[in-house]
Amino acid sequence: MTEPTVPVRAYRIGIDVGGTFTKAVLIDNATHEVVGRFSVLTTHSDPRGVAKGVVDVFRNVLEQSGVDPGEVIFLAHSTTQATNALLEGDVANVGVIGMSTRVESLLAKGQSAMKPIELAPGRYLTPANCFLTKETLTDETVNNAINRLKAEGAKVVVASSAFGVDDNEAEETVRRLVVEAGLAATCGNEITKLYGLTTRTRTAVINASILPKMIDTASMTEASVREAGIKAPLMIMRGDGGVMDIKEMRRRPVMTMLSGPAASVAGALMYLRVSDGIYFEVGGTSTNIGVIRNGRPTVKYARVGGHETYVSSLDVRVIGIAGGSMVRARDGKLVDVGPRSAHIAGLPYAAFARPEDIIDPKIEFFQPKADDPADYVAVRSANGTRYAITNTCAANILGYAKPGLHASGNKESAQRAMAALADFTGKSIEDTARAILDIATDKVIPVVDDLIAEYKLDRDQALLVGEGGGAAALIPHASTRTGLHHEISRDAEVISSIGVALALVRDVVERIIPNAQPEDIKRIRREALEAVVRLGAAPEGVEVTIEVDPNTHRVRATAMGASEMRARQRKDEVGETEAREIAAKAMGVSLERVALAATTPRIRVFQGEVEERSWGIFKKRRSPVRAIDLDGVIRVQRSHSVVRPVSAQTALDGLRRLWEDTTIYNGDSTITPDIFVIVGGQLIDLSGVNSIDQAVAVTRGELDGLTADASVALIGIPPSRGL
Repeated sequence: MTEPTVPVRAYRIGIDVGGTFTKAVLIDNATHEVVGRFSVLTTHSDPRGVAKGVVDVFRNVLEQSGVDPGEVIFLAHSTTQATNALLEGDVANVGVIGMSTRVESLLAKGQSAMKPIELAPGRYLTPANCFLTKETLTDETVNNAINRLKAEGAKVVVASSAFGVDDNEAEETVRRLVVEAGLAATCGNEITKLYGLTTRTRTAVINASILPKMIDTASMTEASVREAGIKAPLMIMRGDGGVMDIKEMRRRPVMTMLSGPAASVAGALMYLRVSDGIYFEVGGTSTNIGVIRNGRPTVKYARVGGHETYVSSLDVRVIGIAGGSMVRARDGKLVDVGPRSAHIAGLPYAAFARPEDIIDPKIEFFQPKADDPADYVAVRSANGTRYAITNTCAANILGYAKPGLHASGNKESAQRAMAALADFTGKSIEDTARAILDIATDKVIPVVDDLIAEYKLDRDQALLVGEGGGAAALIPHASTRTGLHHEISRDAEVISSIGVALALVRDVVERIIPNAQPEDIKRIRREALEAVVRLGAAPEGVEVTIEVDPNTHRVRATAMGASEMRARQRKDEVGETEAREIAAKAMGVSLERVALAATTPRIRVFQGEVEERSWGIFKKRRSPVRAIDLDGVIRVQRSHSVVRPVSAQTALDGLRRLWEDTTIYNGDSTITPDIFVIVGGQLIDLSGVNSIDQAVAVTRGELDGLTADASVALIGIPPSRGL
């Protein structure tokens, strides 16, 4: 990708396309400070779709901030278009050409023939199907198949061949002829390299169904950006937390599913420098909850209509409780909070009213929607205006929604409204507010506990990260009740836009490799690195994580890196003293208990000393670790570790010894450690690798070209201590 020359002043624009608003932020590339923001209503009904809002908002944020378009070096946006198109059934008709050899055709014909896919209740995508054997595959037979599919209304054609991930010649032949026939095409092998003909074909069909609309939107957006004088790369947010360039989006638009929640996670990762934690994107009606682990969001395959796809997206849990959730009460008691919100009911929050507007308030019970229970609470002021009592109102009364936070309102107004409800329940105003937040967080805490258990997070390391405008309404009280530390994002209401602006380029390469050998691991790692560099990442800053599932034989390489332009722009580097202070604060110990355990040219590794007592008698010592780069970002954090400084010459022997020393042998079972290898500024995460030979193979490739005395750091996480 050709990058523009870096101007004297350089800015990044991030645009988050939400259901209601499209918000843009302008960020100083050197300091990462927000220097401009603007929002418009999302343009769902415009003939140009959401692209109209994207264009309007970036033009306005530039004009408002007085920034020249030539000073913009990065522009990215999230998009709801893929998700909305599927939910609304606004998709193109798809035809499928399945292929295999004659020997494989008995199974392959059925596996590649797509049945109707339910996109939303009552909305189906119904592909047209035909099948060819490779022995009869000629331009004539393919063109005949294309004509049959066109006659059935197909506007896009999917080419899906049995074992097409190994040999894509047949699929590419079909693609060439489909394009010559004037239709758009998708090949199964370009969506995923995983085996599983049915799931691969289904994923390709979903991709194909949104291809025409997404290509049109991408073309219009790109043209408008160029007309505005912005020459920087135009990137699109992916559903797995990374970004890809617009050329890649034209090929694989399905990867943008769920890019909205992904944007807020990117903000937590880059803006707050979170390594491990639970993130909350708290809106007015619902809250998205997910996990950041090892500095990366946790990812699963998305499901469409109850069917698995090979589309990687964030593992997000959605609950119907948020800042605007209203209170329900009857018989003198609070009975629930939510799921209906003040936004849906069309009522203003009491906390955002003026005190003089809430005079002699009286409790009223009402039914916001026809199917809702009739016990939702409102207060009617003497002037006839009705207000909702919400989680935000309770948080203002209890002092959680502090000045400067988006949820901060007028405490006196909230107290006046809450007094009427307190009289009804026979409690004090504060106790009523606390009871409201208790009920609300009763729905949050089990999700947090489940995620901590599922992803094996250390409770003493897990941070609750509050994002979204309603964060202060829920997160501080949940923190108080769980004992987990919390932090609310600065600029929480636009954190998604910030996340888009600061997101990393990301790609994933997956293979099914039975009994993967070291050379297999090296090959897939190299492929992932090359893929993300093609998308615009600077090669020297790319990190690749390897995961090997011994049960399914799935090998996954996830590559992430900064765009070339961003990689060339560095802030002031932190010194050892400041890095030690960051480590001590993160560990919760004094500076005297933190030692520099290992160092490389770009990363310092600190270990702490913690002594704990159990039952008041037994002492237990552990050594928390923090690996901190020169930007002050925590790259690794664990509650217990073994750290060993080595040289490039001794690294492989040191790795073998560390692996042996931190592996647990328990009868017939072997529990392997999590290992991190740090070479320069490169963090090699071997936590998904389950054999020392695989770990050595990956590490050896990173040592190539280093001098024998180059410093390398090894970090081992003994499994007995968990993650």
